[in-house]
Amino acid sequence: MIQTSCSALLLFGATGDLARRMLLPSLYALHEDELIRPDLRIVGTARSEHDDAEFREMARAALAEFLPEDRRDEAKLASFLDRLEYQTLDASNIDGFDDLAKKLGDTSCGLSIFLSTAPFLFEPTIEGLRSAGLTHGNVRIGLEKPLGNDLASSTRINDAVAAAFSEEQIFRIDHYLGKETVQNLMALRFANMMFEPLWNAGGIDHVQITVSETVGLEGRKGFYDDTGALRDMVQNHMLQLLALTAMEPPVSLDATSIRDEKVKVLRALRPAKAEEMVRGQYRTGAVKGASVAGYLDDLGEASYTETFVAIKAHVDNWRWTGVPFYLRTGKRLAERRSEIVVEFKPVPHNIFADRGGRIRANRLVIRLQPEEYVRLQVMAKEPGLDRGGIVLREVNLDLSLTTAFAKARRRIAYERLLLDLIEGEQTLFVRRDEVEAQWRWVDGIRKLWAELDVEAKPYAAGSWGPNAGIALTERDGRSWND
Repeated sequence: MIQTSCSALLLFGATGDLARRMLLPSLYALHEDELIRPDLRIVGTARSEHDDAEFREMARAALAEFLPEDRRDEAKLASFLDRLEYQTLDASNIDGFDDLAKKLGDTSCGLSIFLSTAPFLFEPTIEGLRSAGLTHGNVRIGLEKPLGNDLASSTRINDAVAAAFSEEQIFRIDHYLGKETVQNLMALRFANMMFEPLWNAGGIDHVQITVSETVGLEGRKGFYDDTGALRDMVQNHMLQLLALTAMEPPVSLDATSIRDEKVKVLRALRPAKAEEMVRGQYRTGAVKGASVAGYLDDLGEASYTETFVAIKAHVDNWRWTGVPFYLRTGKRLAERRSEIVVEFKPVPHNIFADRGGRIRANRLVIRLQPEEYVRLQVMAKEPGLDRGGIVLREVNLDLSLTTAFAKARRRIAYERLLLDLIEGEQTLFVRRDEVEAQWRWVDGIRKLWAELDVEAKPYAAGSWGPNAGIALTERDGRSWND
């Protein structure tokens, strides 16, 4: 039986960019708010040669760079740094894991492991942990993506992990699930009666999910060119957002019930057709008024990797038959934005038509970043004494999380995920059958692209992608929420 707390947290990749930008600031926040037990040790490990003092200074520098100035409390910072320890480890050398086990000491009271490493190191790392006795029943392991690059490689990694840990011990991380607005999606759906009667093919015309970035490769060119937009964004983040939007009401909020409903959605995804997909690759353009180079210039070599994907997806079940889910993601797009847009069906008859009133369908916009809000777009009469007719205008009913919960600090998604890993709460983590269903659908798309030799269409940096991406919705009489 896994205990509900642990005495140590082990961070693989503790000197890397993710640890500096996200993990260490998140752990400091949990420490500052006294959400983790005072005796929890945080042990970092990586190939770099450091001792405890050097790792603490590295952490201090990272917090100085990435922690807001108004959050820095010298006394709390000092007590947080006292928690940190370090052990040098080459994960490809199994002998080093014995030294790691000695550093950790007695882990029978509970150990949580955050494993952020290259996919080829997953198997030797798991084997090293097992050989050192660090896979017993009170150990939990968090796995950062990417978990493979297709279903076959993902299966190998999951098999290796499953040989050492039970499914109840495994926490597969998708950091989007740690975002407040994503969790609010469940509250919006299942705590408000007004939406549920319309949340189906009878009330909804279509759903859009956009995850757009203005940045280019940003130092990830080797990884990104091997991965592309489909595997980097669609396979994990976007399909998880789709599953949460389309899932049936779970019987309860426990992890099993929620993940059971999500996997049903993922298994109901219809294989995509060639005419329902668009690949793109950015060329020279302008982002925020500044000229930027094209993908091939950033990469420095020829490549067919896509930096943009748009897909018209279908969930083949009773609730969603006939309702398209439009997915769109890309780099060097016009705006940084992550959002879910639910467009409801139009009113069956416009009684304002003979007086000049034009009606737009209602839209529910759930914005994840950069702002966090829920916005319901409805029609209202514009004030005035208009003799010639009635003027209707679309207005917003807003729930700004920043305004509504002004006293609540906006948290990094990893704060929630790290706390849940430490406490053993699996609801916001991805189960193996979910991962496999996601890869199965994405592999079908990649296979089709290869068979038909589908090329990435060029688009100017700073635009909303190739014209074909816009046409994907327009030819259905719909438009992206731009």
